[in-house]
Amino acid sequence: MSEDTLDRRALLRTCAGAGILGTTGCIGSSGESSIEGATVETVATGLQSPWGLDFLPDDRVVLTERVGAMAVVAPESGDIERVDGIPNVSTAGQGGLLDVTLHPDYPEPAWLYLTYSGGNGGSATATMLGRGRFDPDTAALTGFERLHVAEPFVESDAHYGSRVVFGPDGAIYVTAGDRQFKDFGPEHVAQDPTNELGTTLRLDPDGTVPDDNPFVDDPDVEDAIFSYGHRNPQGLTVHPETDELWQSEHGEEDGDELNVIERGGNYGWPIATYACRYGTDDPVGDRPDEREDLVEPVYYWECGSGGFPPAGMTFYDGDAFPDWRGDLFVGNLAGRSLGRFAVDGREVTEPDPLLAGRGWRIRAVAEHPRTGHLYLVIDDEDAPLVRLVPET
Repeated sequence: MSEDTLDRRALLRTCAGAGILGTTGCIGSSGESSIEGATVETVATGLQSPWGLDFLPDDRVVLTERVGAMAVVAPESGDIERVDGIPNVSTAGQGGLLDVTLHPDYPEPAWLYLTYSGGNGGSATATMLGRGRFDPDTAALTGFERLHVAEPFVESDAHYGSRVVFGPDGAIYVTAGDRQFKDFGPEHVAQDPTNELGTTLRLDPDGTVPDDNPFVDDPDVEDAIFSYGHRNPQGLTVHPETDELWQSEHGEEDGDELNVIERGGNYGWPIATYACRYGTDDPVGDRPDEREDLVEPVYYWECGSGGFPPAGMTFYDGDAFPDWRGDLFVGNLAGRSLGRFAVDGREVTEPDPLLAGRGWRIRAVAEHPRTGHLYLVIDDEDAPLVRLVPET
């Protein structure tokens, strides 16, 4: 019996008496269910492995689908309009069309930024950043240009990282994964800043390298690198009060992390990590708290804890849920829940997870800038877009 079949049978038991079984979890007969002072509403259905989202000025949602498509979703009607002009992407393994963000001053300029996995004409791929001008009236992306490639191209279809956000400094930050290299030690690609694997990149909006990047005067480090020593960072967000850049990162066997990204910092993978080798209790490297030359995570899941494979993340800063203001929300993939973390400076505590038991692999989470509703991207081949609204 397949693992998918077992998961679906478990969901059937979970949904008994509580609602009906959707493609990825339980929903009530009206498409809603209540939890933790909020109502879970289904905004739209039938999405194909959605990955990232952002909000247009008219309240609609622009959303990427890993299969190589993009959609505009009307949140009140649930209508979905497909977008033309998407670049060709490599969809093998964990690859595809990944994150999306609009220019902070959209629609003037009308730039929409995408990250994606792309090939070199052969079998090797890389994490890429590109942009085009997006017209919401025609749902068309025009003049798309590739801005940056996190080189080298490698023959792997995993660990692309690939979150993208604008920082308060106007620069654009992109995460690039380590592409799942297993040669744990100081020779690992994430510890070799002559390449861009396992890094956070900092670029100007046109894709050029800012003159004030931390390593522009170092001939032994790639100019676009802002931090390095990362494994597979799939969450990235800006703290609304401190302007610090927070990142979530997958460990190996556990060892998942929440990090605050410091200029020029080495985050240790794989020479210092709380992870173990898969299927063992054997540490991958040193403990980060024993290394003064590396940046420690602000929160982590040690080997044996069960971990928290993290995805997209956001700080809540809205008015719809006053009790949540200042909390950090992080999608949990294998754990199939939404992590809610109380944050005081860099001190992090973890209350009970939300939405556990629905079977949802939560790929991304974002706050609607006008309503304060919390939108969740569910990772599935036939997925809904859902949101949390105040309970009435």
